[in-house]
Amino acid sequence: MFLFIWLISVLWIVLLKWIPVFFTPLMVIRSFEGHEWHYDYVSANDISINFYLAAVSAEDQKFLSHKGFDWESIQKAWAGNKDAKRIKGGSTISQQTAKNVFLWPNRSWVRKGLETYFTFMIELIWGKARILEVYSNIVELGPGVYGVEAASQKYFSKSASKINNSEAALLASVLPSPLKYSVSKPSAYVRKRQSWILRQMNNLGGAKSFRKALIPEKEESK
Repeated sequence: MFLFIWLISVLWIVLLKWIPVFFTPLMVIRSFEGHEWHYDYVSANDISINFYLAAVSAEDQKFLSHKGFDWESIQKAWAGNKDAKRIKGGSTISQQTAKNVFLWPNRSWVRKGLETYFTFMIELIWGKARILEVYSNIVELGPGVYGVEAASQKYFSKSASKINNSEAALLASVLPSPLKYSVSKPSAYVRKRQSWILRQMNNLGGAKSFRKALIPEKEESK
């Protein structure tokens, strides 16, 4: 039985390396909570490199170098949470993608264990470029707004391939609390975070440098 379940999970992961993610558990949950559903999966080439870089700058600056887990951040989060009233995570983009695609949004040791498994597997089977593509397509960027394409159309009236670095940084500035912070009506905190993300994007070498690091894993013709 265990072997059968494991084989099904591997097949599921392999299929999602090539086909779009049509929905996630979080989307279904949010719809039952009354949120509208704005979602449009697009290919990697239809997403601006600016958003990829902004997301990495905001959420996981070691994304291209780690193997799915940022152990230093995890240790810091663990130490900080011992005495903190509000629990802070140390999840990488890979972990967030694994959780959002395959699992349910709550905190438990069972879910965390499954998240570890799926994170390891998508790093192994998908690779960095596919993980970032899926993440960018499914990440929640407002009430009922999933993925950079839906967000770009809603907030900027343009496709995700056309957004500039400032717009990309604004989208990333509401992470990881897109229901608390707004892209359409950014608070002073969101604007401050947008400016910080723009600086981090520059510190990471900018869009051209990031593209060079990511493109070799895209399996696309030059």
